[in-house]
Amino acid sequence: MQTKNIILFASGNGSNAENICRYFQNNTSIHVAALFCNKADAKVLDRMKAVNVPTHVFSRSEFHDSEKFLPLLINFKADLIVLSGFFWLVPEYLVKYFSGKIINIHPALLPKYAGKGMHGQHVHEAVKANGETETGITIHYVNEKYDEGEIIFQASTTLTNNDSIEDIAMKISVLEKDNFPKVIETLLLK
Repeated sequence: MQTKNIILFASGNGSNAENICRYFQNNTSIHVAALFCNKADAKVLDRMKAVNVPTHVFSRSEFHDSEKFLPLLINFKADLIVLSGFFWLVPEYLVKYFSGKIINIHPALLPKYAGKGMHGQHVHEAVKANGETETGITIHYVNEKYDEGEIIFQASTTLTNNDSIEDIAMKISVLEKDNFPKVIETLLLK
């Protein structure tokens, strides 16, 4: 069987991206080919050095220039593009070219707490402010709108009134680290 290639996209800390890399580090069937990042000072770039994954930093104008950006991705022969804490809307040309091959993880049970600006801490703050008794993660395909692609997988966790925003973030992090690499593996090996 030919090795399946993952390209990661991230904007920030990169703990999920690093977790994915480590999960597949010794896998002969699945390989993390590269990480693309839209912030030159993002911590994820340091994390990728530690796991020997090549990185590419890009600007918004480069991202929206299909003639420049698409060949970069094609060069890595991506079987799956994984958004792992990537906060920009994916341009339509990429969604179409990689139809059914771009996934994202969202730190809530979609369709709740979705849309532009609803990521990371913002989601956890909204969950806490609304007194939710349950939250979770959603892994979904990416389309032309924020958080509206077909849902692939969800996992939930219970919350109490005593849970702080940090507690909620920790519960979500555990769900992400336990489930995201396994879902990626299932998608690539089916």
